[in-house]
Amino acid sequence: MATIPTHWQWCRFGGLDLQGLYDVLQLRQRVFVLEQDCPYLDADGLDQHSWHLLGRPETGPHAGELLLYLRVVDPGLKYDEPSIGRVVIDGKLRGTGLGRVMMAEAIRRCAEAYPGQPNRISAQAHLARFYGDFGFQPIGEPYQEDNIPHQEMLRLP
Repeated sequence: MATIPTHWQWCRFGGLDLQGLYDVLQLRQRVFVLEQDCPYLDADGLDQHSWHLLGRPETGPHAGELLLYLRVVDPGLKYDEPSIGRVVIDGKLRGTGLGRVMMAEAIRRCAEAYPGQPNRISAQAHLARFYGDFGFQPIGEPYQEDNIPHQEMLRLP
């Protein structure tokens, strides 16, 4: 696991201050739109109905920067189950193990917020093994979303 101490913030949309919201939108656009060359409407109306997990390194050259993020959409909006999505790790931290730390944190927080409920995700297909390590199982066939192969996956409680 990663050895970089990280400050985690877990909050509803209304708990994000303006700088935090700006940081979230900037990180998502930098990775999903620019890096992955995928123009899409990121502001999809679901952020207001989600939990948000923000990760900032506490030490090192990137201390305080928002470099890890995901959201958990409330059940009944995207899927019947709560849904982890918009999982993003800035390139500066990829390969450090912090992606795994963030997913473990998200699953723990989901279990507290939605006890006994499964979690459904729409995973980029090349990350299916990563999510499989956390108990997510593929459902159905792969499909294209925003010109990127995806796989729907379900994790039982």
